[in-house]
Amino acid sequence: MTPLTRIRTYVFVCCFLSSLVLPVTSQTVVQAPQAHSAGSQVITALLQEEEYASFHAENPEWTFNHLAVDYRNGNVYLGAVNRIYKLSPGLEVQVSHETGPDEDNRKCYPPRIVQPCSEPLTLTNNVNKMLLMDYRENRLLACGSLYQGICKLLRLDDLFKLGEPFHKKEHYLSGVNESGSVFGVIVSYGNASPDMLFVATAVDGKPEYFPTISSRKLARNSEEDGMFAYVFHDEFVASMIKIPSDTFTVIPDFDIYYIYGFASGNFVYFLTLQPEMGGGPTTGSSSAGREQVYTSKIVRLCKADTAFNSYVEVPIGCISGNVEYRLLEAAYLSKAGAILARSLDVAPDDDVLFAVFSKGQKRRPRQASQDSALCVFSLRKINEKIKERLQSCYKGEGTLDLAWLKVKDIPCSSAVSTVKAHMLLTIDDDFCGLDMNAPLGVSEMVRGKPLFSDAVDKMTSVIAYVYKNHSLVFVGTKSGQVKKVRRRNAGLKVAEMVELMRAVIWFLSVSMWRVPVEACGQYSTCSECLGSGDPHCGWCVFVLFGPPTSMTPGLMPSPLALKHSGTSLANLSHVSDCFPGAHRCANVAFRSITKPNHCHCLLALKPEPGESRDWWPLPKL
Repeated sequence: MTPLTRIRTYVFVCCFLSSLVLPVTSQTVVQAPQAHSAGSQVITALLQEEEYASFHAENPEWTFNHLAVDYRNGNVYLGAVNRIYKLSPGLEVQVSHETGPDEDNRKCYPPRIVQPCSEPLTLTNNVNKMLLMDYRENRLLACGSLYQGICKLLRLDDLFKLGEPFHKKEHYLSGVNESGSVFGVIVSYGNASPDMLFVATAVDGKPEYFPTISSRKLARNSEEDGMFAYVFHDEFVASMIKIPSDTFTVIPDFDIYYIYGFASGNFVYFLTLQPEMGGGPTTGSSSAGREQVYTSKIVRLCKADTAFNSYVEVPIGCISGNVEYRLLEAAYLSKAGAILARSLDVAPDDDVLFAVFSKGQKRRPRQASQDSALCVFSLRKINEKIKERLQSCYKGEGTLDLAWLKVKDIPCSSAVSTVKAHMLLTIDDDFCGLDMNAPLGVSEMVRGKPLFSDAVDKMTSVIAYVYKNHSLVFVGTKSGQVKKVRRRNAGLKVAEMVELMRAVIWFLSVSMWRVPVEACGQYSTCSECLGSGDPHCGWCVFVLFGPPTSMTPGLMPSPLALKHSGTSLANLSHVSDCFPGAHRCANVAFRSITKPNHCHCLLALKPEPGESRDWWPLPKL
């Protein structure tokens, strides 16, 4: 087949369990695992030998934790154990910033860098727990596990340390010594006001030290004394929520695990996995000897709510084939796209949430059931459910129904008695609560639409984007595979999966690759290409509308046929065979040619010896 010049969109995949995983392989045939989706089509991909840009850990113990990509230039920032890296778009190291190890003890509070600690100190690794891009101030926020979770502010250009506040209790974000325990969302209010940082974290049994969720000031000056101070704090009210100590008498090892977070509209959202409070053990007993039941919930707060009166949480889950999937593994916010929007009854530009769940509600050992499902939620419909709950509660109906905050049985208060007679309380889409009926829980679970389920290879990560009206989803699995899933019709009946590569499991934590999101070159016939269902791939035919002698025999038009309406195309010597891909270049040799004026691909003309080369881009399909 004629060589093709590729124009590609790339996805960065980092090899650790909570993110997509993708290793280098060569001429590998990937066998599809058992998967379930009504009318699903599983494609076995033959991968062509190709070198992908990659980056590997300096030390096998310095595992990768978090990844951030600068959308302005493609630079990659990688948070790892003891290191922060700045990589080029091709994953070449530009800067390496050392963050550890250092002498520490998790029991030292405040940390020993503030005051002497009587606990024995040992050389301790610094696990990166949060990595955020602060575009407004051109800096990187990198928070680790050392010293109760202090953060560095690093300049994006060279990772120069701009600040490292550590002398106040507000500077200690979390004492949990593991990745995946902290999630942050930066909220901007324009040039008039400083940005805010919403932080959600597991507390590891230390609720007196760490709020489970809070909003912090993100000062423009990285050395400012008020960096990470609570947005509002007085004797009675603060921009935070703490887990009550009484909760630990019911479940001694209670904690809330934050899986994902994002901002949309006037709200900030966090997706959580938390123990159910009902039917817990007696005081002082341990939950280690029983199977704890967990619930996945989405938490919503108004961006501008400094007192957290708008706190609402809603249980979420998914049911596919009479199987309940309730344990949240990963999530990603994207747009619906025209095709998926029709099936969800939303607008193409509406936010949708893709989420991966494991089967059941009990966190069993990892070697147990691998059954998992990919589901999609309309964020607008989640907000509608919250609005309905707020409206009923402010009418005095029901209770606050939030067991872990010890307000489960507190009755909702009617707003009629608290609002002046001439005023009408309007609870609309942007309602941010009053100093009553808060925090609030929703008892009824919001069910997502199942897209794809797999009983063999558990899905552990997900990303998504819209391409040509299709909402494309990439899921990473426990075994290290990456699968591309697409909804083929408006009825949500068919999911298609393209398996890209198999991983070597022991590379999951210390390697990262940059790979294209498509592999159209694997298809050698029109039926294979169009039958794959991959919207990245199309079968292009160079069809010439001119004298019959200029037509090359054997070229069959396709739905993506190229058309040429030029009037002069003389002495045609060769036209390449059919080639896949809507973004491709065909090598065509001419002795003389008039530029086509109606084409829908990129064409590269290959001249005869002695002639000048002529390249030009033409409109995309």
